[in-house]
Parts: sequence; C-alpha cells; structure tokens
Amino acid sequence: MKNIFTFLLAFILFPALLSAQNNNLKGTVHDNKGNQLDGVSISLSKDAKAPVVRISDKGAFVFTNITAGTYQLTISLVGYETIVRNIKLPKDTLTLILTPTTKQLIEVTIAGSKPLIERKIDRVVFNVENSITASGGTAWDALNKAPGVQTTFDGTIKANGKGVTIYLDDKPIRLSGEDLSAYLRNLPSDNIAKIEIMANPTARYDAQGGAVINIISKKSKVQGLNVIVSGAFTQSAHGSYTSAASFNYRKDKLNIYGNYGYSYRDKEHNETEYIIFETPQSYSYWDNNKIGERKGRASSYKLGLDYNLTDKQVIGFLINGTNSTNNRINNVQTNIYNNHQSTIDSLLKTTNNTGGNTDQLSYNLNYKARLDTVGQTFNIDLDYTPYRNNGNQAVNSLSYLPNGSMASTPYGISTFSKQKIDIWSGKVDYTYAFNKKWNMETGVKYSNIITHNGFNFFNNSTGLPQLDPSKSDQFEYTETTSAAYASVNGTLGKWSLEAGLRGEYTLTKGYSVTLDSLNRNSYFHLFPTLFLTYAISKDHELNISYNYRINRPDYWRLNPFKYYTSPYTYLEGNPSLQPAFIQSAEVGYTYKQQYNFSLFYRQTNGYFSNITVQDNTDKIFYDTQRNLDKSLETGFTLSVPVTPADWWEINNYIQGSYRQEKSGYLQGSYDYYTLGLYANTNNAFTINKASGLKAEISAWYSSPTIQGIYKLDRTFDVSAGVRKTILNKQGTIRLAVNDIFYGNPYRINVNYLNQRNGFHEYNDTRNIALSFSYKIGHKKIADSRKRDGASEDEKRRAQ
Repeated sequence: MKNIFTFLLAFILFPALLSAQNNNLKGTVHDNKGNQLDGVSISLSKDAKAPVVRISDKGAFVFTNITAGTYQLTISLVGYETIVRNIKLPKDTLTLILTPTTKQLIEVTIAGSKPLIERKIDRVVFNVENSITASGGTAWDALNKAPGVQTTFDGTIKANGKGVTIYLDDKPIRLSGEDLSAYLRNLPSDNIAKIEIMANPTARYDAQGGAVINIISKKSKVQGLNVIVSGAFTQSAHGSYTSAASFNYRKDKLNIYGNYGYSYRDKEHNETEYIIFETPQSYSYWDNNKIGERKGRASSYKLGLDYNLTDKQVIGFLINGTNSTNNRINNVQTNIYNNHQSTIDSLLKTTNNTGGNTDQLSYNLNYKARLDTVGQTFNIDLDYTPYRNNGNQAVNSLSYLPNGSMASTPYGISTFSKQKIDIWSGKVDYTYAFNKKWNMETGVKYSNIITHNGFNFFNNSTGLPQLDPSKSDQFEYTETTSAAYASVNGTLGKWSLEAGLRGEYTLTKGYSVTLDSLNRNSYFHLFPTLFLTYAISKDHELNISYNYRINRPDYWRLNPFKYYTSPYTYLEGNPSLQPAFIQSAEVGYTYKQQYNFSLFYRQTNGYFSNITVQDNTDKIFYDTQRNLDKSLETGFTLSVPVTPADWWEINNYIQGSYRQEKSGYLQGSYDYYTLGLYANTNNAFTINKASGLKAEISAWYSSPTIQGIYKLDRTFDVSAGVRKTILNKQGTIRLAVNDIFYGNPYRINVNYLNQRNGFHEYNDTRNIALSFSYKIGHKKIADSRKRDGASEDEKRRAQ
C-alpha cells in the first residue's frame, strides 16, 4: 500500500516540476449598454492550431496556462457582431464590448472544448462530457471522478469532507442513503454535461447540508432541432448497459427540450462480517459470509418548455421523472464459534431476498422577468413532487449443528412496505442592482412535506404467512419549513464582498400508529454566510469565507419502529434524533486564478451517525442513528493544475485534515482522532488532435478515517481510458477500465467498550466500459436559460 501511495503522490507532484512559466488571460464581456453577457464564445488560437474555447459565465472568462506569444482572439454570440483581433501575451485583463447585429448570423461551428475542471469564485465545475473515464457510465461513477468528492460505505456523499445535498438541474434529488446511490447508479452519465461543486453555498440555497453538488444535464444552445444518442456496455462480474437520448428544439420564442435514459445493472455485492458477543460468562464469535447480487432496471426522463412572452419575460414548465425496479439476492452463511473453540459450534444459512419499485415525478412551473437593463430580476418557482416506493422482502433462516442436523425450528418472515411522499414548495426571488458594482438579492420560500409509511410483517415459520401486528407499523410524518433570505454583493477597490443571512422556521410531527407514539418538534435558526476577497495584484488573491448550516435526519430514520432482516438483526429508527449544525470557516490564497491553497476549520454540533449496537447476552445486533455530541475537522486543500506540454493537461487536488470526534455513548465515552489525506489527479492526453484521439488516466486515494464509532480503512482508485471522434466528428467512441487495482472495497471495524464487530464490503467496481455517442442537428448557437426551482433539499431526505 505504501508503494501505491508513493506512486500516486509522485504522479501528482512530478509534472509540476516540468511545467514552464505560463500566463493567464482573463476578461469581461458586456453589451453596449453595460450588461454582462453569458454564453459568449471566446476562442483563442495560435499558429493555425485548433483553438481553445471558453464560454463566458456572468460576463467573465479566463484562459490559464498559456505560453507567451501572439494569438488570434475571436468573440462571438448570436445577435451580436463577431470580434476578431490579434493580442500578444502577457497582457492585462481585457474588457470586450459586443454590438448587436441587424441580421441573422450564419452557422458557427466551434472547434475545441472546455477544460476538464474549471474553478470559479463560488464553485468548482467538473465537465463530465470532457472526461473519458466519467463518461459512458452512471452519475455515481462521474461523482467518484469529481475532484474533492468522496462516497462512503453507507451511500453517503461528501464534498471536501462535508455532507452534501445533491441537485439535478438546480433541483434537489429527494433521496438519501441507498435510494440516492441507486438513483445515481441508474442515471446515465452521457446525459450529464457537468457537475458543479459548491463547498460554501450562498444564502440563496437552503441551509440543509454542508455543501451542494449540482448535476447539470446536457442542453443544446443551438437553433433548430438537435439530438444526441448514446449507449454504453460495462463488463465486470456481470454485464450492465445504459442507453440515453436527449433533444433540444429552439425556434424563435419557443424552446422545447428533454432526455430519456434506460439502464440495466447486474452487480455482485459480497460481504464478510464478524461479531464478537462476549459477557463474563460466555464468548461467541460469529463469522458471516454473504454472497449477493443486485439487479435493477431504471428509466429516467425529462421534458421542459420555455416560452418568451416578451424579450424580458419567460415562462417555463418542466417535468422530471424516474422509475426503477431493483432486486437483491443475498445468501448468508454464519459460522458460530463458542468459548474460543476453533471448531464450528453451529451455523446459520439465511436467504434474504428483497425487491421493489420506485416512482418519482417532479413538476415545476416558473416565471422570470428582467425588469430593467441594470440587473433587476424577479423569479417565481412552484414545485410538486410525488414519490412512491413499494418494497418486499423474504427472509428464511435454518440453523444446523456440525453433523448437519437441524439445531432449531426454521425461521421465516416476509415484509411488505409502501411509502408515499408528497412535497409542495414555492419560492420567490428578487434581484436589484444598485449600480454596476453592487447588487442585492432577497427571497422567500415555503415547503410542505407529507409522508405516509406502511409496513406489514408476516411470520412464515409455520408454513402459512401470518400477519404479526406487533411488528407491523403505520408511520406518518409531516414537515413544514418557512424561509427568507437576503444577501448583498459587490466590489470596492480591491475588495469583493458577498454577505447573506437566511432564516428558517421548521415544524415537524411524527406519529407511529402501532406504538401510539407522537413526536413534535419546532425550531428557528439564522444561517449567515460571508465571502470576502482581496486582490493583492492581478496574479495574487486572498479570500475568506464563513457559513453556518443545518443537517436534518432522513424522514424514515425518525420512525421508532424495528425492521427485522434476520432472526438476530434489525434496523431501528430514532424519534429523538435532532438536527446537526455545522460551522465552516476557510482562508485561501489563489495564484493566477488557478493555483489555490486554503486552510479550513469545521465544527459540527449534534453530529449524528449510524451506530451498530450489540446485545451480548441475547446475541442481538441492530443498526440505528444517534446524536453523538460533536466533531471537529481542520486542515488544508491544494489545487494544482499543470500543463507540462501542449498535449498533456493535469488537474491535481489534495486535502489533508485532522479530524476529532467525541461523545458519550453506552455508559461510556470516546475521543477519537485521525490524520487524513485525500488526493485526486486527472491526466488528459491529446494523442492526435486532428483525428480527435485522446486518453485519460485518473486516480484518487483516501486514507483511513473515522465516522462515529466506525474506523474505516483506506480506499483508492486508478482508472484509464481512450476516446476517439468518428463520423465527421459527430460521433464519439470511448473505452475505459475502472478501478484497475480493485482498491474500492470498504473495510470498517468497531472496537468500543463491549461492541466488537466489523465488515468488509466488496462492490463490483472493477470493470471495463465501452460507450458510443452521436450528435444530430444544427450548429447555430443561441442563448439558453438556466433554471433554479423552488425545491431545495427535501428530495434528498426521502426514502
């Protein structure tokens, strides 16, 4: 392992020594009235080579790692005159002004592409469509390739060490845990244009979650009808495949767009687990070996319409939906060793088969008005999301003595569950520009979540299913949140400031019909955010940020009922779970708008985590969540992009941290700490620019860490791939090999008081993938609109 880590570290740092001193070119684009222009194509070329292209964001653009010399700069946008000029580097910041044209522009074909990773003021952008190893798979695969993003054994996703809220096209995915990971594994990455990672979200976003990850679907900016079709096949222990298609039709005031994806997954999922049940009078060692297979089919679809009522008003409607069917087959053999004997005392053979289907729809109606030319805007978003989940489970267990005879009567159960969630939300946002340098933004939001959970438990041990009312349950949960926010941003000399304050008032009610247990909760909190930047010079910049956020538990985790998975194991909800509150502060330094070093501090009060609990007398083992006092984390992040040659581009990210968790638990207390390291590198190679042949090698490493009373072992990944454009550059074919050294299995151990257990989880992550995509349609560039819906975090927490 030491040799692998040394290799990864050398792979990240060595190219920096080869890199020559390069220059940056940055600038802004406005119209002749001073308005910032988005979506402008800025093309930079030299010596008849294929140009490098940037698309302006909020009127700004930047080219990095450019050697000195004379270049041709081309600036174009539909509806404006194209600018072509020669510039000589190094050069200061450019200010470009486009003049409206009086005639329709001819078709424009842009050669070149966006960089793989873009670093902006408030976010990091990972352009999935430009990644060989992230394309052709699923959204889950793409997230694991994104810089600073990590996934854990229980389906948790983190960005820069923080918990996250996942968005799809500016709307939250109202799933969590295994449901969220299953959804992302069924979403084709060929429908994804980019992933935005916001480690410190502004006050406009809901306070839920430490960070925000926004998955942006592909959407064409060209006039007429455009279609992209793609397909991929992945071979690991079993074969899986995805297919996807997207379209965009833009004509005058009308824009209709959508996509559809279908996937079939067949993956192995194996585990080895040990539990030590020990009392002063007895000792029992349980060795579990599970061989599992997960199969699933899923469809995802989106249909949207935008209509420009006037040149300053647009109304839109959007439908997003998913439908999935998943089945798991698990065969478990438990070898039981008693009183430190080396021979088996007895064994259990258990089959645990689960299945179910999920339907989720999201309806959005929105209106946007641009009230003047200075920057005054008004937005309304209304959302309704119905979520339905039906599940079933069959568990059968037989106990044997070493001679093969039955040790006890057979154990058999079956369960059926139904979940119905309806989420209504609406928000209003207003932006006012005091002048060209200072803006104010404010808004309000209201959301209402109504959840019904039904769970029926049948005992099959006698041969005929018999309903057990004591183990069946009906759980109802409602949550309403009212929120308002205000923020101001602007510049004063070398200083840039964005400060915001968000207030949220939440009411919750959970009722278990079977237990006749009612729990109510209400709380109001203010969540401030601050971003401060000081430009020392054109190449040197200091920044400071602070935010305060909340992490609410998933809905089903508040249900006090027990969900049995075997005669000796079950899941249990906790109605006493309280939200956790996160304070984050960061100080950073940026050089030439690309190299970044920052120091951070995070404290989470009321931190909650999964906990496994052993009853060593009755030999019962169950999973629940508890609030565990607090966790502290401090450390640094370092981003180092390097271009050793015109054909070799490298993006490196390193995070080092000190993490401490302490709490009282089970009549005891713990104070754990660990030093952690996460490193990510992506190497892109242009083998033959004319023929569109490129290659990519990506790698990441995550050192051992802690999570509550869990101690997690290291994980790592090395993947590689090649990409080739074909069919007159309208088609692309990709071949990738993922997790080459199979470094992704999770290893978790618990050794706390009389709690001694652990497991190794082996997912089917090593595979080879072949994918193909093809574009059909026009190439005439036009503007597109980015939409931010009313729903913010509720979708993430549904089950």
